[in-house]
Amino acid sequence: MGSQLMDCPLAQLPIAAIDFESAGAAPGETDQPVQVGIVRVNSLFGEEEIFTTYIACDRPVRWNAAKVHGITTAMLQDAPHFTELWCDLRRLLSGCVVLGHNPSTEQRFLGAFPGHGFGPWLDTLALARKALPSLQDHSLGTVCDALGITPEVSALVPGKTWHDALYDAAGSLALLRALVRGLNMEQATLRGLSFAVSQG
Repeated sequence: MGSQLMDCPLAQLPIAAIDFESAGAAPGETDQPVQVGIVRVNSLFGEEEIFTTYIACDRPVRWNAAKVHGITTAMLQDAPHFTELWCDLRRLLSGCVVLGHNPSTEQRFLGAFPGHGFGPWLDTLALARKALPSLQDHSLGTVCDALGITPEVSALVPGKTWHDALYDAAGSLALLRALVRGLNMEQATLRGLSFAVSQG
């Protein structure tokens, strides 16, 4: 499946954009996810399937993390544990390109499921840096604002904003769509974007 995805035109790729928000960690601690958002499409410009949930963790959310994403320990009281999400994650992430904006955190958190086989991964941060080298800041919000696509993200997941996991996942998908359209890359393949592709 991975080889087939590498040679499939970008416009036809099944894609799952994913983002996690975390509890934050002190030195020597292991960080934990507190929210996941996924937007899956069976082809790049196809209809979106949306999934999001808070995730229970075994220690309080640190204040500096809560300041960024607004998620508090109390909000996680009835949330499922990460391992309970395996069936949903496997259904949404299997057999497709997994998309994220600098997805190292996403790759690390999914390491909780050894041998899951998700991927290949496509990094919209690497794509944005290549496509928009004059921008001094390539954070997801800044790039989407520069391209004028933030309203598109808000329309896809209304009532949310940056640093919500679902909104950030939708932002990665909207960014990829905008770059593919703007650069006429519909027939390009992942193999030609090797600088932005990893196997996780």
